[in-house]
Amino acid sequence: MPPVLYVDVRWLLQQQEGALPDQPVVSDFSALVAAVARHRVDPPRLGIDSDPAWRAAALLHTLVVLRPLPAYNVRFACAVAIAYMTMSGEGVDIPYGELVELTKQLTTEKTDVFAAADRLRSWRI
Repeated sequence: MPPVLYVDVRWLLQQQEGALPDQPVVSDFSALVAAVARHRVDPPRLGIDSDPAWRAAALLHTLVVLRPLPAYNVRFACAVAIAYMTMSGEGVDIPYGELVELTKQLTTEKTDVFAAADRLRSWRI
């Protein structure tokens, strides 16, 4: 079993800089702290083990809902989720538009973090 990858606020800031180099700085650092804390929870629910897809989904969901940036939070959250999966050794092949659609469902509460994790797992390559 590969080691668990935990990220920190610095890593999130690096992802923000890479995904949005010309965009405004973070307006709510507490949202980044919340995302970091949440992706470390194990188990997230009784009977469910934390895996890279769940951890990426927790980052995605937290960043989309709490909106740490003044703009472009969806782009940032998607970049973070993809980078986390890749760094965990689990590449993803996401059908065009599906990740943005997932973020819309998360923000409108039509789906939850556990369903988001299932979608990320289904996109693994």
